[in-house]
This record gives sequence, structure tokens and C-alpha cells, in this order.
Amino acid sequence: MDKLKVKQEVQRIVDQLISIRRYLHANPELSFKEEKTAKYISELLKGWGIAHQTNIGGYGIVGLIEGNNPASKVIALRADMDALPINENNDIDYCSINEGIMHACGHDVHMTCLLGIIKILSENIDWFKGTIKFIFQPAEESLPGGAIKMIEEGVLENPAPELIIGQHVFPELEVGQVGVRSGVYMASSDEVILTINGRGGHAAIPSSFDDTILSASEIIVKVKKAVSEQSPDGFPTVLSFGKIIADGAFNVIPSEVKIIGTFRTFDKDWRKKVHSLIKDISSKTAAKHNTTCNVFINSGYPVLENDNKLTEKFKISAAEFLGEENVFDLDVRTTVEDFARYTQLIPGCFYRLGIANKDKGLTSNLHSPTFNVDERSIEIGTGLMIWNALEILNDKS
Repeated sequence: MDKLKVKQEVQRIVDQLISIRRYLHANPELSFKEEKTAKYISELLKGWGIAHQTNIGGYGIVGLIEGNNPASKVIALRADMDALPINENNDIDYCSINEGIMHACGHDVHMTCLLGIIKILSENIDWFKGTIKFIFQPAEESLPGGAIKMIEEGVLENPAPELIIGQHVFPELEVGQVGVRSGVYMASSDEVILTINGRGGHAAIPSSFDDTILSASEIIVKVKKAVSEQSPDGFPTVLSFGKIIADGAFNVIPSEVKIIGTFRTFDKDWRKKVHSLIKDISSKTAAKHNTTCNVFINSGYPVLENDNKLTEKFKISAAEFLGEENVFDLDVRTTVEDFARYTQLIPGCFYRLGIANKDKGLTSNLHSPTFNVDERSIEIGTGLMIWNALEILNDKS
């Protein structure tokens, strides 16, 4: 297949894709609430004559594009659909119309690229052998995540894809560049909630209360110290507490203190050990102050590990399509992604699409109120994923 032809086909519909992206950006919806987003995508697919299923794992959408000899190979392409609870602070015509909700993680771009891929490949089925399963996945941003819901409802069955590919926007790279990492790439995540209880009372009469504030403070210090000192060498560990709720006053000790945090790691055994450390230290420290500590750890997404062979193939395809100088090896990240649910079950490749443009001031971080992308990334992201999919499906090895 000629990559120039792919680029020409994407260029032919790029204005339509930009229009789609701007609609999606202006109409964001939170995790598990993507009803209008799903309806919009479904209507587009119907208009293009693309058969698909809706309401999979929530508002997820799944369909197939069959080329020559459809049973010869099946691959999956995935895009996430949800937005974030952030109030947008961009001066653009397509700014979010939903107050307090924003596509600040680029999922509008992900959906747009996948729609472009579907439209082009459905009109050029003679380009490839095999079958492409496309997945529009809800609720990537909130536990338990939409991936596991879709998996439970059979998204990786009938037909079963041999592998899965996903892309994510990346403001650390300029538009026209991509990055990827073979093997372990993104961390596992756990939500940690510690609830300390004791007798509240008048701060001026120590004998009348149990010092829940002191107990909570000491728990934080001891837990973080133990995790820091015992953390294994190699990949990083993150334990951060971002919220403390203690509804006391100048002279009031509260009967309850709640501590909320996140734990990230790349090591399954260390993950289990830290869970035990938190529970043991919190219990013993609380008891020292005549308080109790209830520990709740909500186990989140697993480690995201890119398949080495598939990732190396992606690097070759990306270098062919964009130029070797525009393909970068990335370091591990302690951020998380529920694409890891898929890579626990089948080989996967999750790569990063450059969207920054320093000259235009498009450099804001993900999850920020001023996040935006250079829209040339839509053309590049659509074309690159098409090219990569064709290279995989038409590979004779």
C-alpha cells in the first residue's frame, strides 16, 4: 500500500474531521454519562453505512470493518470518549458549552481520529486483508473504568482480536511527532482512603478527646516514610495524599478525619506489600492515640505494558509514515490508563501523538483548563493509525 495514497485520503476529509472534533470538544460529557456523545458517533456511523452495536459497557460502541479474507486476522482500534470535571478557560469558538466539563485530555481527538479511520477504510476495503474491530470506549477517567465493563460484555470476543492499538495526545511532543515505549510503560493505580475516628472534644481539655488530628498526621508521615524507605530499585513509586477532611475549629478536635490519596507503582508484588504496610501502620499508629483507622484501598487500573514485538512494528511503521526523526522512545510514566485492561489480556500498543505547537502557544498540560491541540494532529493521527493497521493486517510474516 502506498502511504501517499493514505495521506491523500485523509487530506480529502480533514475539514470534516476538524468539524467533528470541534463539535465533540464543545459538547463534552463525564464518565459513564456519554449518552449524547455516543448518539452523535452512532448517527455518523449510520450515515456512512457502518454497522455497529451501541450501549456496550455503558455508552460504548463497537463495530467491524471487513477487508479481503476477513477471518485471516482481526485487530482492534480503541478510542476513549469521556471528558473531565474541569471548567474550560480557552478563548476559542468551540469552547465547552457544558459548564464545569471539558475535553482536557484529548479524547475528542481520539474519537475523531478513529472516526476518520473508519470512514476511509470502509471506503477502501480493498486496501487490506482481515478485519478491524473499532471500539469507542466510555469512562476511561473514572474507576472502575469503561474498559473492564466492555470486556465483561464481550468486546474482545466474536470475533476475538489478536491485538489492540490505542493512541493518546501528548503535549510534550510537537505536532508531527510520536512517541512510544516497549514493555512496561504506565503505572498501576490505587485510591487510598483512611478514616480516623475517636472522641471529639474541646481542644483546651486534652483529657476530653482523642487527638484524631495528631493521629492522622502521624499516620501520613509514617506511611510515606515506610514506603519511601522500602521502595524497590528500578521503577518509581508514588504515594501522595491530596486531601484531608477534618471538620474541627480553633478549639474543636473533630471526631473523624479522612485522608484521601493515590498509590502508583509498576511492581505487582510491591503493590500488595504497600497495601499491607498502609493497613498495618495505620492501625498501630491510630491505636497509639486511642483512635481507630479504617483503611479502604480501591484497586484501580493495572500496569500498562506494551507488547515488545507489536511496539517495534509500530516504530517501523511510524518512521516510514512520519520520518525516523519524528519517532521518539519514551520513559515510563506514573500516570495511568485503563487501556491496560486490554493489554493484560491481548498484545497491545499504546502510543503518544504529538499535539503541541510552541509557536502558537499550544503547550498546556493535560487535565488543565487551557489544554488545546494543534488540529494538524488530527490528520497525522488518523493517517498514522491507518498506516500502522494496514502494515499489520497485510504483513505476510
